[in-house]
Amino acid sequence: MDTKTRILVVDDEETLCEALRFNLESEGYEVDTACSAEEALAFDLTGYDLFLLDIMMGEISGIQLAGIIKSNPATASRPVIFCTAKDTEEDMVAGLDLGADDYIMKPYSLRNVLARVRAVLRRATIHAVPAVHEPDDEISYLGLRVIPSKKVCMVDGKEVNMPRKEFEILLKLLSNRGRIFTRAELLKGIWTDGVVVLDRVVDVNITRIRQKIGLYGKNIVTRSGYGYGFME
Repeated sequence: MDTKTRILVVDDEETLCEALRFNLESEGYEVDTACSAEEALAFDLTGYDLFLLDIMMGEISGIQLAGIIKSNPATASRPVIFCTAKDTEEDMVAGLDLGADDYIMKPYSLRNVLARVRAVLRRATIHAVPAVHEPDDEISYLGLRVIPSKKVCMVDGKEVNMPRKEFEILLKLLSNRGRIFTRAELLKGIWTDGVVVLDRVVDVNITRIRQKIGLYGKNIVTRSGYGYGFME
């Protein structure tokens, strides 16, 4: 069975995100959405084949997010399409200079977006990224099991879908039970590609991990002013 093309849509208008998701999924794509660049950075960006980015967002703009994507060797070849308001021509030019593959002026028709996506994907060459091999030892706490060699997380016998960054954070915390890691330590240990990532990205990942591991989420504690740790 063919693997679906995965697209990440990043726009601070939630209604627009959902409209794009619906129409892109109707075309057979697998789609995730984020309402800010900070939220997008909580995803494993290496898992996407194309990025559809709004330019004018919050603290991190679409231009900055594209810079992060293009500066990472694992995602540098993945195509980026900008969605831009009519008064942001300079940002659009800067984005194209970063290596963006296309831009769409707002307001736009969904039909136009779908056509642009198809065209960009036809031109794109996606390079596979070799998997990073981890130790084979299983690490567990009661019914919470992390298997590094298989990149699998099990909660009370049920496999939990966990993107790469979430998995690596949980593995680090679970492997060092009782130790508090600062956000800076987690950023340095997990985001090793040299890109600048805000502390808030760690917080978002921790929140998602807690939600996914159920009752064991309470074992991931917050030490105000310090960071996070897994406590028995």
